[in-house]
Amino acid sequence: MNGDNAFSPGAGSLSPNPNLHITIEEGSQNSGQLFEDECNDLDIEGSDLGIDSNDLDLEGNDLGIEGNELEIESDGLEIEGNDYDSDSKQILDSKSNDYGNDRDDRTPVDAQHTSAGNGYSPPVVGMEFESYDDAYNYYNCYSKELGFAIRVKSSWTKRNSKEKRGAVLCCNCEGFKTIKEANSRRKETRTGCLAMIRLRLVESNRWRVDEVKLDHNHLFDPERAQNSKSHKKMEAGSKRKVEPAVDVEVRTIKLYRTPVVDSVGYGSSYSNEGEITNHVDRSKCLKLKKGDAQVIYNFFSRVQLTDPNFMYLMDLNDEGHLRNVFWIDSRSRAAYGFFGDVVAFDTTCLSNKHEIPLIAFVGVNHHGQSILLGCGLLADETFETYIWLFRAWLTCMLGRPPQTIITSQCKVMQSAIAEVFPRAHHRLCLSHVVRSILQKFGGLEESEAFQMALYRTVYDSLKVDEFEMAWEGMNPHFGIADHEWLRALYEDRERWAPVYSKDTFFAGMSKFQKEESMISFFDGYVRQQTSLKEFFDLFELVLEKKRKKEALDDLESRTSSPMLSTPCYYELQLSKVYTNEIFRKFQHEVVMMSSCFSITQVHANGPLVTFIIKERLDEGNLTNVRNIEVMYDKQGAEVRCICSCFNFSGFLCRHALCILNYNGVEEIPFQYILPRWRKDFKRLYVPDLGPNNIDTSNPVQWFDHLYKRAMQVVEEGMISQDHHMVAWQAFKESLNKVRLVADKHV
Repeated sequence: MNGDNAFSPGAGSLSPNPNLHITIEEGSQNSGQLFEDECNDLDIEGSDLGIDSNDLDLEGNDLGIEGNELEIESDGLEIEGNDYDSDSKQILDSKSNDYGNDRDDRTPVDAQHTSAGNGYSPPVVGMEFESYDDAYNYYNCYSKELGFAIRVKSSWTKRNSKEKRGAVLCCNCEGFKTIKEANSRRKETRTGCLAMIRLRLVESNRWRVDEVKLDHNHLFDPERAQNSKSHKKMEAGSKRKVEPAVDVEVRTIKLYRTPVVDSVGYGSSYSNEGEITNHVDRSKCLKLKKGDAQVIYNFFSRVQLTDPNFMYLMDLNDEGHLRNVFWIDSRSRAAYGFFGDVVAFDTTCLSNKHEIPLIAFVGVNHHGQSILLGCGLLADETFETYIWLFRAWLTCMLGRPPQTIITSQCKVMQSAIAEVFPRAHHRLCLSHVVRSILQKFGGLEESEAFQMALYRTVYDSLKVDEFEMAWEGMNPHFGIADHEWLRALYEDRERWAPVYSKDTFFAGMSKFQKEESMISFFDGYVRQQTSLKEFFDLFELVLEKKRKKEALDDLESRTSSPMLSTPCYYELQLSKVYTNEIFRKFQHEVVMMSSCFSITQVHANGPLVTFIIKERLDEGNLTNVRNIEVMYDKQGAEVRCICSCFNFSGFLCRHALCILNYNGVEEIPFQYILPRWRKDFKRLYVPDLGPNNIDTSNPVQWFDHLYKRAMQVVEEGMISQDHHMVAWQAFKESLNKVRLVADKHV
């Protein structure tokens, strides 16, 4: 996923057209761009159309135009000018949030109330807003916080309706002054800065960010930014609507079609508890028993007190009844920054008709253990519900989608994922698919033979043509070729068959070995009859148990040295790097290098060489051999095996190791040692600490500020016994100092 595919033609794309209504909102020499394929049907409020300054009444301000609604007829274009301030702001390169810098590759997320720990998160492609004013206010607040001003570079409207359809908001230092403006006495403030966002009205009547440029070519000047027109025009009401509380992220967020609901508003959902009147559709409400709403409310209230970055969101229907709930704690949000590359969406409780309609977003940590990345309760499994849920989750993750999302088979869910995560690789859980096939055709006379044939087709096929030939041969043999359900499953094979997913990274989450199933976080804890009260009673206990195991495994990996099984240096090398559990899996591949023999070079194209390795599949049967194709780039020491173990599991396979060894590569190249598996990788499960400046009159901010920094000491203190003793001593000394301050005020 490398970047945004937004279409943005150059200045040469703009030509006089009687169907275009052009409105100048700001003078500049760089904006001749038109937007999307709609432009033949739109009125463009553009800048930089090459208008001769003699045609305008220029007064020497930055814009060169005094007053509004200055209309000029030229070649069929109706041109209007608006007075926008162009005070320059000096800015450093915009900071990305703590989730990385590839901000252009994002998926839709409602950003109206989203903020990073250090204030407003940077704009990203896919952000959506309820209105143009919301989008403008967000970018204006973001720019004010960083220390620059903005202006409307260009905008366009639907012809004859004057309804705004799109706009480009840019840094006030964009472009350069005209010759006449340059001769004025006002200081030159423009630097040709390219920072901007492009907005477009989409079908859902929401405003979406289509293009983002964050880099500025000048310094920040917060004081001057405060005095710019764009910031002076900010109304107090708009500020209250958009700005979150400083450095505090305990809040609900306004999302797609759902009003903001706080903990007090939750009271309206009590009518769900068996008291819904006849005119309310029960299927559109979360099914709660008596006392369940109070259980949820008590849980959220309690967790908020101990976890300032805990977030929950509630979805109400038009009658005010609770439909869906989503929540996530600070540790899960922080863990996503390390392990958010692959996420499984677990709907086991929904598909198995459990008493609680629980869903969970699950990842895998550096020990290969499941970690929780968010939970929810859903009223139904409609497209609208999934859209709300995925937007809620993505908002809590600051708009960063996973590389791969793994789900069960559901066409409605598939459509929602395509809408919210358009650039993510959506794959179906292979174990679920295989289990469904076996359950569907378990009554066949040759059921055992069918199972063996299915396993060979799915798990042993290395190439697409091998899989398709095996599938086409299997179905007629067992008399299921005309089965409609199986035919539909085959049409969707690119989402579940391993041969089609060799370029998709799974981090070991979707198992490609027989009899293995996908990791489930609540497996063994939540049963079909588990009530909501029972679930919330054990919820925190399960989290604590899993996190304690992770901490113990961290300690074991750091302090112990695993036993080696071979003299191969690759094994010794990664025994010092990988966590114990991941090393054991890699060690198996090293041991199985002995089953590979007879390496043959079959093709060469410059430094790129193709080898065939013969692998013995059964030590007791010397005739059971298969050929494995491995490509090796001598120049970059890059290796790619047709079995795709590296993408499936996250470490190199026995075949790739043999080729590296055959070519004299003494150590495994660094690009094949993923940081997500390292035992020495520093992981602190606390969100971004944000700025140190807090409102000294706000006790909530006191608590939040101190809690975050104390948690950082706790995480650091868990590294070793020495770290623990130093942290404990520091806490005792700090407490004594705080008590001395308190004694002075007695």
